[in-house]
Amino acid sequence: VQLQASGGGLVQPGESLRLSCAASGRVFSINGMGWYRQAPGKERELVAVSTGSIRRYADSVEGRFTISRDSKSSLSLQMNSLKPEDTAVYYCNAVAGTETYWGQGTQVTVSS
Repeated sequence: VQLQASGGGLVQPGESLRLSCAASGRVFSINGMGWYRQAPGKERELVAVSTGSIRRYADSVEGRFTISRDSKSSLSLQMNSLKPEDTAVYYCNAVAGTETYWGQGTQVTVSS
């Protein structure tokens, strides 16, 4: 499975961004997909995951971010009311059986 993330950029606090992730390869084997992020000097952390009909969010983004599994091979993350603390590299993730796959990351910077 290969993952390609896109949609990052520089926005001001309070603005919105939409990240997209396109999966290719053995997409039929994917059980769940999600978004993680890593800020400078910090560990990678879960942002939101989608498995079947279940959606799970980090407390810090609950109510502001929405994850959507648009198709077997497409995942998106709508990010509203962005804050400076949301600044990070965002990674798309997919789980297929016992294998975990990562995309290359897309930078999100929230700054005035």
